[in-house]
Amino acid sequence: MIELAFSILAADFAHLADEIATAERGGGTIVHVDVMDGHFVPNITFGPPVVKAIRPVTKLPLDCHLMIEDPDAFIPDFAKAGADMISVQIEACRHLNRTLQHITDNGMLAGVVLNPATPIEMLVEVLPMVHHVLVMSVNPGFGGQKFLPRSVARIAHLARLRTEMGLNYRIEVDGGVADDTVASVVQAGADMLVAGSAIFEPGKTEENAKRFLEIARAADPASLIA
Repeated sequence: MIELAFSILAADFAHLADEIATAERGGGTIVHVDVMDGHFVPNITFGPPVVKAIRPVTKLPLDCHLMIEDPDAFIPDFAKAGADMISVQIEACRHLNRTLQHITDNGMLAGVVLNPATPIEMLVEVLPMVHHVLVMSVNPGFGGQKFLPRSVARIAHLARLRTEMGLNYRIEVDGGVADDTVASVVQAGADMLVAGSAIFEPGKTEENAKRFLEIARAADPASLIA
């Protein structure tokens, strides 16, 4: 199933509830929350208080991507705030399996994230523990960056591992995913698509989301099965 995880980093923060509702009408099924601390990445965004504020205005799952140092210290806070999914950067975790178990123990779905230069092989031992793997198709820290073409091969690698290991984790992709790149990532095996700048636009968000999903679902290999 192809899903749109719309990134509120690109939304109008002054009208966030309305922005979320509009993206949902366009077919978005996941709210993607980019959490940055100004240390792991060179930008600062928001934390548990914003997640807590969002929780009452939508029934959609909240997918929190922690681009922060020491994510273990904040996992319980995000759980209490209402997060449904937590993704942690492999590069920020000293004991990745313990961190993933910590997420699960706090009642959330666990995901792991790889930056563009991080080898996928580093994940093999923890793949049975995760709900999803997030492939960064840009270097994290800012929205609106250009998609890195090498990401397609990385997604395909994860899709092959999923089949070979008999697992069913989702493959999420984030960074530069737009109308002109979404078909290639879906064909490679991605099924959770993070999009922000490609979706949020004054007066056009719903239309943009519908078009994005139409392109993505048309490219889904499963759609070719009679």
